[in-house]
Amino acid sequence: PELGRRFAERKRCADPECSMLMCRGKAMQDFKGPDCRFVNFKKGEAVYVYYKLIGKSTELWAGSVGSDFGYFPKDLLEVNHNYSNDELELPTDVSLTCW
Repeated sequence: PELGRRFAERKRCADPECSMLMCRGKAMQDFKGPDCRFVNFKKGEAVYVYYKLIGKSTELWAGSVGSDFGYFPKDLLEVNHNYSNDELELPTDVSLTCW
């Protein structure tokens, strides 16, 4: 994806604040993101999904691994538990920033 200020205009969440878990999965391979907006993980680690980008960057989801939060390619996750089947479509804020 283009690494601009915003990866997508819209996102899907389980609640209006995007604070509820949507699903959980297992990383199918190691991933190291291009910058600090991405969450890194190792094959087999549990990944928790809080929202899914829609629109121009549909391949990115946002979630956590341990205490780290960030974006990752959805194709690297094998979803093994859905917490909610209800999805709200909301506008995105500016993408996570690096400090």
